Amino acid sequence: MHSASEKLAIIRLVEDSELSVRRTLLELKVSRSSFYRWYRAYERGGLEGLENHSRASRQHWNKIPDSVREQVVEIALDQTEMTPRELAWHITDTRDYFISESSVYRILKAHDLITSPQFLVMSADDSFQNPTHEVHELWQTDFTYFRIVGWGWYFLSTILDDYSRYIICWRLTTTMAASDVTDTLQDALDVTGLKEARVHHKPRLLSDNGPCYISGELKRWLGEQQIEHTRGAPYHPMTQGKIERYHRSMKNVVKLENYYYPWELEQAIGQWVQHYNHERYHESLDNVTPSDVYHGRSEEILDQRAIIKSRTMNQRKVQNLRLAG
Repeated sequence: MHSASEKLAIIRLVEDSELSVRRTLLELKVSRSSFYRWYRAYERGGLEGLENHSRASRQHWNKIPDSVREQVVEIALDQTEMTPRELAWHITDTRDYFISESSVYRILKAHDLITSPQFLVMSADDSFQNPTHEVHELWQTDFTYFRIVGWGWYFLSTILDDYSRYIICWRLTTTMAASDVTDTLQDALDVTGLKEARVHHKPRLLSDNGPCYISGELKRWLGEQQIEHTRGAPYHPMTQGKIERYHRSMKNVVKLENYYYPWELEQAIGQWVQHYNHERYHESLDNVTPSDVYHGRSEEILDQRAIIKSRTMNQRKVQNLRLAG
């Protein structure tokens, strides 16, 4: 029997898979009837809707006060770009009060503030076969493209740290040449200080098999920098899932506007990178930001959240028992 977190992980895998729902579920060995039952339960009740509930009557000592419910709605209306998951951790971090993702979901659902999720067919999984264990162990790089009105196509070259998912640097270019890749990598080495620092080894580089990444020019440059290069298997982009997922999230926001000058696009990308690195709670990072992991703050934040959760649950229990008795 799958746990609630396992069911949610399966839902996310199906949403992000480049394969059809049927093919993805076949690979996961999950029946379609079970999946759609879980999906409807998640729409109705969030993560708690996926729990394997017994029919025994439930205790209500953990009831959330009405004042907190009102605050959740107010914060959601003020932070409209946040999902219930992000709102839950935003409230914990900024209001010193723990509330679960499923509780936020139910409160917003009751106020008709939840949009039903939709399946998104994407080209990359969010996991890597050989996970990294520290910052600067592996860098992922890729290009994506934008059209600027009256200027034509521009290309975005990005370096993402695999462990923290932190965007180290990016460049907007007019081509996708090997020199554009080396220029971006040089920026990354400069901004991290790894060019001059004494380190055990330089980060490995992970890319796809685009012409610029298989060129002799890039191979020579990487050799001079003592950077090992790994390329994903052809027609199998799952190994680059993190940067593919990042590009999808970024373009979903940045492409909402038309751009008439390159500087306008650069400004929009810069604003998104700032938000992504320093403000956006990342589910795969235990709901801290890439910056928190990159700069080594994540463990302290998670410890503080555990304290807040314990204190909140005790306060809530005392308050509800007092009201009941």
